[in-house]
Formats: sequence, C-alpha cells, structure tokens
Amino acid sequence: MDAVDVIDRALTIELVRVTERAAVAAARLRGRGDERAADEAAVSAMRRELDRLPVCGTVVIGEGESDEAPLLWIGEQVGTGQGPRVDIALDPLEGATLCAKAQPNAIAVLALAEAGSLLKAPNVYMDKIAIGPGYPPGTVRLDRAPAENLASLAAAKGVEVSQLTACILDRPRHLRLIDAVRAAGAAIRLITDGDVAGVIHTTDPEETGIDIYLGVGGAPEGVLAAAALRCTGGQMQARLLLDQPESRRLAAAVGIKDFSKIYDLSEMARGDVLFAATGVTDGGLLSGVRFGRRGVTTETLVMRSSTGTTRRIRAEHAQTEKFHLD
Repeated sequence: MDAVDVIDRALTIELVRVTERAAVAAARLRGRGDERAADEAAVSAMRRELDRLPVCGTVVIGEGESDEAPLLWIGEQVGTGQGPRVDIALDPLEGATLCAKAQPNAIAVLALAEAGSLLKAPNVYMDKIAIGPGYPPGTVRLDRAPAENLASLAAAKGVEVSQLTACILDRPRHLRLIDAVRAAGAAIRLITDGDVAGVIHTTDPEETGIDIYLGVGGAPEGVLAAAALRCTGGQMQARLLLDQPESRRLAAAVGIKDFSKIYDLSEMARGDVLFAATGVTDGGLLSGVRFGRRGVTTETLVMRSSTGTTRRIRAEHAQTEKFHLD
C-alpha cells in the first residue's frame, strides 16, 4: 500500500480538532503564572481528543517516560484502535512559560506519520540547524561554522549576509554562537522558549523575518520541527548531544546506536506526514485563542507532506461546550 493511501486525508481536519482543544484549554490559563496548570490542562484536553482519533496510534514523542508522565507518555497507545497504525509526536503546550507569562508564540502541536516514520528521540538536548524551502540541497550543514552556513544561505537567497536574521534560543550555552553569527554580519532574534515555532518561522521568512534557526534545544521538539519542515520542503540537520551517561542510556533505550550521528530531515520524519499547530498566544506564526461573547476563535496551521499542502484554518466556535473537560 502506498504511504499516501495509509493516512486518509480526512485525518487532517481530525488533527486540527486535537490541537484546537489543547490550545483552548491552555489559553484559559494564559498570563496566570502557572506553567504546570496550563500544561496539565493542555495535556488532558489533547488526550481526550486523541481517544476519538480513528487510528492505532503510538506516542513516540510525548510528555516523558511512562513512569514520569500520567498521560501521553512515550509508548502510550492512543486513538480508537480502528484505522491505520501511526506514529504520533506531540507537545500539547509548546512554550508553557510563554503561556504562563502571556508572551508570544505558545502553540499546541501534533504530528502524525505512518508507523516507524518518526525518529524516536530521547528527552535530551539536540543541536539543530534549519532553513525553509526553495534552496539547493546542502545549502546549510550542521558540521560547518556559522559564518560558512550564513554565507551559503545568503548566496542561495541572492542577498548579503547582513540581510539575514537567525533565530536562536536565549541561553548561556549559545554565547559563542551568538557572537559568531553577529561577527558574520547577520542579525539575531533571540527567543526565550518555543523552538518548534522558531524552526517553523524559517518556512516563511517574508512573513516572520526569520531565515535560519541555529542552536541547541530539546530533541523531542526537534522531531516535531522536522515533521513541519517535511511538509514544506525545508532543510534541517540535527545531532543528539549525548555527553552524559544518563543521556546515552536514554538514547540506547530507544534503539540509538551511533551517538555522534548527524540526522538529515528525511531520517527524522519520513513518508507521509501530517502536522498541525494551533496558536495559544499571539505570535509571528499564528494568532492566539480569542474568547469573545459569540464564542471562541482559533487559528491553526495544518500541513501534509504528500500533497505539499499548507492550510491556515481560522475557526469560530459558537458552541463552546465541546471545550469543557468531562
């Protein structure tokens, strides 16, 4: 059976419902200063909606190991059990701190692919580099210096390096990277959290102002970002940072043998991939949830790799009872 036939196109709108539920649940706690409560609300809402998804799903990127996450743990079976066997990667609230502080770019995100198609990444750090679509293969590579990658991207884009903007997580570990990017002549947009959104921003630089993502973030977030880029034709490379015994143990537990391997996009997300992200707070990528007298308004980005289709769905929900947890 062709991969395109494995995943029914009707699942696209079903994924939107899942991320909408999680986003609305988290948004009710925007700006309240309680990251844990917002995250738990999003997790519960997403889990409930996933139970209705017509698939035999396995969570490969989730909330943690089975002994540390009560819901949506890695290896958990979700869906109705009637439908295709699929891998599911998720983050019910990517940017919990952003939500708690009512800052930009908190999203609810979910990716789905045929079983065995998504990298089973342990919960460790991952070094990443990513750009959007439209550039020759190999335009950027993780094993090159930042200045070399920026020069290559600028040449491919037909601009000077000074016209590029890199997105980097604002962390002490990135001080040398930040210095190198600025020394090369590029601008930097520092973000406090939300590196899935940071990578996705590279897919539409004219809208977001971001040309390239660089730096170290979470490996689970890296797989989710790869799923999004798989749908848009972007480029990404990544390497797990396994410099501690515990991180190597976690990697070995999910079947990783080469601890120094650089993963290409096709090795992190293969075949037909569906991806959905709903805004929780306003951002450069999506508008956040709106609560009004007439109901709830959401905005979702949903993509499919086999068709190269990207849709923005602005939904007005007059019947808000569906967002109430049982």
